[in-house]
Amino acid sequence: MLSVRFWGTRGSIPCPGPSTIVFGGNTSCLEIRADERLIVVDLGTGARLLGEFLVENDSKKGPIDADIFITHTHWDHIIGFPLFSPLFIPTTKLRLWGPVSFGEKTLESILKTQLDYQFWPIRMSELSAKMEFAELRETIIDLGNDLVVKTKYLNHPILCLGYRFEYRGKSVVTAYDHEPFYNLFPTDKTSPSYDEYAAQEGELTAVEENEKMIEFFKDADVLIHDSQYTEKEYNNGKQGWGHATFEYAVGLAQKTHVKKLILFHHDPSHTDAMLEQFEQDYQQKPAKGLLNRAKSLGNTTHITIAREGMTTEA
Repeated sequence: MLSVRFWGTRGSIPCPGPSTIVFGGNTSCLEIRADERLIVVDLGTGARLLGEFLVENDSKKGPIDADIFITHTHWDHIIGFPLFSPLFIPTTKLRLWGPVSFGEKTLESILKTQLDYQFWPIRMSELSAKMEFAELRETIIDLGNDLVVKTKYLNHPILCLGYRFEYRGKSVVTAYDHEPFYNLFPTDKTSPSYDEYAAQEGELTAVEENEKMIEFFKDADVLIHDSQYTEKEYNNGKQGWGHATFEYAVGLAQKTHVKKLILFHHDPSHTDAMLEQFEQDYQQKPAKGLLNRAKSLGNTTHITIAREGMTTEA
């Protein structure tokens, strides 16, 4: 069985309060189980709750042993690392995977920076768990016992990876923080910085990368996709911020025959009332002009919005 539990669903910054009780205010953290195998995706503030759960439950069955996949190292995706309880248990074994960073900063050194005395009272050297670090590019990883992980670069202001977990015929895909690839070069021939070759190459690259995303999502049982903005919000100055729209995620999930689409990485300004309305709207009329086409193709994508504590199976 391949299952997912959501411990943090919010994007950008933790948002506790009365208007985020239903969908949650903690930042991203997923627990994935491939039968008894434990996988964690991101260590946002939701990692504190997950850690307490693992200590209370998993540790009674034996040492905690997990593969942790970091999508990228922006604060909202790693801020829960110092509060992840299994780090303080000597028998814990953790393998931390994440994208190759720019310059000389490794995944390990970035996480270690959080534990500098200026920011936190405990240093990395004082943690008890046994940890291994590995940096990833686009690749395929065989974790053994029929569990395979595929990675894909996403479109975000820092190097960011999507993950596709495949286990005994089932698949769970994560794609956040991500927005559609687009041409970064000027296409207006009257622009002083216009370069015909660069404009053409930029367009080809965007098309190619978006096609790769389609292949990455194809026939997924569960797709957990960035939906930080509505289309109106995105077009009102949010392009280039590295986040997708509800409309884009829904349309792409239908096009790629995804069985379950879970919309994720909620904007700090999106309240429970707003998200409930979005969920109702997109379940009834998921994407402009795409619902009837999806039905004609035999596509019955189930659409929901991630809530803290929610579980689903592939």
